[in-house]
Amino acid sequence: MRYSVLILFLLLATGVAAQQKTQPDANKFAVIINGAGGEPVYAKQFEQWTTELQSALASRYNFGERELIVLPRATADDVKRTFGQLKSQLQPNNVLFVFLIGHGSFDGKESKFNLVGPDLSAVEYNALLTSLPTNRIVVFNMSSASGEFVKSLSAKGRIIITATKSGQETNATRFAGYFIAALKATDADTDQDGHVSVLEAFVYASRLTADFYTRAGRLATEHALLEDNGDGVGHEKQEAGEGLLARATYLDSLSIDEAALNASTGKLLKERSRLEGEIEQLIARKRDLPEAEYEANLERLFIELAKVNRSIKQAGT
Repeated sequence: MRYSVLILFLLLATGVAAQQKTQPDANKFAVIINGAGGEPVYAKQFEQWTTELQSALASRYNFGERELIVLPRATADDVKRTFGQLKSQLQPNNVLFVFLIGHGSFDGKESKFNLVGPDLSAVEYNALLTSLPTNRIVVFNMSSASGEFVKSLSAKGRIIITATKSGQETNATRFAGYFIAALKATDADTDQDGHVSVLEAFVYASRLTADFYTRAGRLATEHALLEDNGDGVGHEKQEAGEGLLARATYLDSLSIDEAALNASTGKLLKERSRLEGEIEQLIARKRDLPEAEYEANLERLFIELAKVNRSIKQAGT
């Protein structure tokens, strides 16, 4: 995407005012899978991260009790049962966030996330995700050797984030801790639009992770990846058409029902949802369009989205 698109978007996206949320957002679901800890020090760390993530999603990001599922020391049966239940709970317009906290492994052929008892492979997780009716799924595999999950999970409408760039980065990761820090940070909303997008959280956590190794004078043993255009190739930063869907997917959101208390704001939020959907569809069709047509349409949609965000902010002031 041309730099002009980014500049115009940043100039126009003056933001959505933060508003008090009185009702959970029933459109968002999250599953936190806490895997096998192995050594006590890691088990304790993973448990702490799981608790902190659950708290942040519930208190700061408006995930409801029914929609926020936590699997401590999860087994394969726990995971399969949960995804089986989600089949009947999810609707096509819902957004599902899946968080994997723990250790991972890669034997040169198959990548797995370590559970208590038998593990599940990336291919098996893909089958579980594919069985769900929702069109938007965001997966955060924050374990070691997680980079290999990108190839298996990549699909239209999915955002895949991994703590490592390959299965060869096998050391215990720190990305999960810094991702949680991003959720709590007041400066994670870098474009100041009133929301923390998946892209913003990824960039923030990646920067803190890299800073840790720099300060410690150590060679970095983890490099987080983002993949959201369905090509199966992850990137460490927004490039090569990567990151556009993640930019338009928010961890925090004001539900349309809540905004309906103000009819004009509710209408604007519906318009924003429509534009976000058009952006997603356009990204999926990129390979079928001439480059100039693709960039022109994408620029137009981002400008419209920025104007709607500005109007929402003005309506809330």
